[in-house]
Amino acid sequence: MTRLIIDGEEIEVPAEYTLLQACEAAGAEIPRFCYHERLSIAGNCRMCLVEIKGGPKPVASCAWGVRDCRPGPNGEPPEISTRSPMVKKAREGVMEFLLINHPLDCPICDQGGECDLQDQAMGYGVDTSRFAENKRAVEDKYLGVLVKTSMNRCIQCTRCVRFASEVCGVPEMGATGRGEDMEITTYLESALTSELQGNLVDICPVGALTSKPYAFAARPWELGKTQSIDVMDAVGSAIRIDTRGREVMRILPRVNEAVNEEWISDKTRHIVDGLRTQRLDRPYIRDNGQLRAASWPEAFAAVAAKIARSDARRIGAIAGDLAAVEEMFALKDLLAKLGSANLAVQGGGGFDVTAGRASWIFNPTIAGIEQADALLIVGSNPRREAAVLNARIRKRWRTGQLRIGVIGDKADLTYTYDHIGGGTDSLNDLAAGNHSFAEVLKGATHPIMLIGAGAAARHDGAALLALAAKLALEFGAVKDGWNGFGVLHDAASSVGALDIGFAPAQGGLSASQMTAPGALDVLFSLGADEITPPDGAFVVYIGTHGDRGAHRADVILPGAAYTEKSGIYVNTEGRVQMANRAAFPPGDAREDWAIIRALSDAVGRKLPYDSLSALRQAMFKAVPHLMRIDQIEPGRPADIEALARRGGSAEKTPFRSAVEDFYLTNPIARASAVMAECSRLASGQMLTAAE
Repeated sequence: MTRLIIDGEEIEVPAEYTLLQACEAAGAEIPRFCYHERLSIAGNCRMCLVEIKGGPKPVASCAWGVRDCRPGPNGEPPEISTRSPMVKKAREGVMEFLLINHPLDCPICDQGGECDLQDQAMGYGVDTSRFAENKRAVEDKYLGVLVKTSMNRCIQCTRCVRFASEVCGVPEMGATGRGEDMEITTYLESALTSELQGNLVDICPVGALTSKPYAFAARPWELGKTQSIDVMDAVGSAIRIDTRGREVMRILPRVNEAVNEEWISDKTRHIVDGLRTQRLDRPYIRDNGQLRAASWPEAFAAVAAKIARSDARRIGAIAGDLAAVEEMFALKDLLAKLGSANLAVQGGGGFDVTAGRASWIFNPTIAGIEQADALLIVGSNPRREAAVLNARIRKRWRTGQLRIGVIGDKADLTYTYDHIGGGTDSLNDLAAGNHSFAEVLKGATHPIMLIGAGAAARHDGAALLALAAKLALEFGAVKDGWNGFGVLHDAASSVGALDIGFAPAQGGLSASQMTAPGALDVLFSLGADEITPPDGAFVVYIGTHGDRGAHRADVILPGAAYTEKSGIYVNTEGRVQMANRAAFPPGDAREDWAIIRALSDAVGRKLPYDSLSALRQAMFKAVPHLMRIDQIEPGRPADIEALARRGGSAEKTPFRSAVEDFYLTNPIARASAVMAECSRLASGQMLTAAE
């Protein structure tokens, strides 16, 4: 620890701190534009100037280390001033320089009300400028579908350049020219390709980079703000939903160091327009091959009549990617009362609910990736399946302390890796020590075995999970104080479904068996749009959008999207999270659990709860760890050992990522025009601004 005197107060800080960090630890407020705690230090805006006693001029506190401060003549601690006349004059001078070329766009700028330059100009700006020359003009740049540019406002802090290179791992932005001619641009004016590019808008301290889909839509002070959880993937990023009236206007990230730090993926941020298009806002019944609008009693009567004529063993339910735990628990209860054990979640066929929680969660935790020194990725493309988690892997890789091996698709993951092979043979070779990466895993202190949905969702997924568990044990990934066996799910509903036992019970049918021809008479589809119901089955679709599931349905019961209900989700590491209601469902749509409760009454199997709180009490009684919000119930290492002993025969088919198109993975995303345009751009159909 190093002692300093800051504004007359003596404090101790770690020697590796910068002066900016030390001043903030002492309670001083330091303005900045180029400095960002998650990016490398540039030191080029000079707004963070402070005075060191005895120094001839102020210094940039973001780039000056505490250990570089010289003690006083008699060995007294260095004295730092953040409020002296020298500092005040220096900061006002810097602000005057920054505003020389900055246009007076505040009334029409989307950053208005959330602009760092605006805020700091109030504290350090002056009412006149000594510069009478014409302002510099810079041509706006094309960055793609999501980021709008107004480069006259750019103060060249280079945050965007560093973010694209360091966090995204896609160094597509840079600076050209020198002095007054310097400009921030992309190479050849092509669109950005990162799945995290929307975060550029958040880190830009001025209005040079703003959200293109949100342009001129609302002012921040008009919006209601609701803290919630993202469900576009299984990471469970912390988000803030901003609404105006009944309409969701935008989605922004919240800081959660354990999960997403302060980043969110572009799909999380920009599916907003998908929440209001192609919505199901009333029940429908299929008559003579055509869907017609109906009332709730009519729709319930049609379902009840079909169930009354059906054998309980030929009734099943499949949950989709966006289902909350409450509605799955209610649907499971309803099927149990009907006498059916046919339950499944999309893509969860490889998991066994009797195998223990450690066999289906990401045991090392997302934050635990920063301890790992070896990572084996099997059957997964984290960049597509969990873009924020992929950024965490890259963050650790950049330290030089993480070696990565991949078995599966040879894809651009934004970091270098050893491509071991494409299929099960490579797993066996690794187990036999026939690849150099086996030595890397054996020599690692904290190795991670990451199994993706591309492996677990296959029909031989159970055998592949057992083989991966066996490898994890052999390579020391599971030991005292460390459990490196981790499953990376691609759907928000998967872990919660397994936690409550929403899976085939004894004698029950799996999802693949339920979708086989002639397997079922009645299928409840809880937003399950990625499955193809069998011909001849009576499909009851409970969902939000007119997507694939609704096209095949015989009865449609309109539900609520994740922004329109309060629901519990469990992310891929097993963290219990609460999504809060920010808006209300459209038209006659209702919350999913309430639909199932009302349906149970109509079919004569009334469920024993009349409110969401009563439902949650029943759920917490059955699965106690679900009441501990934002906590992880750890898996037992013994479960991994038991899983490894299960064995099984795995096919030699190459692994494929479970996500083919990052932007179109669920009904909300497929209803979004912004996501459709992003998908076209990513597929190469729209290449550059010139074209």
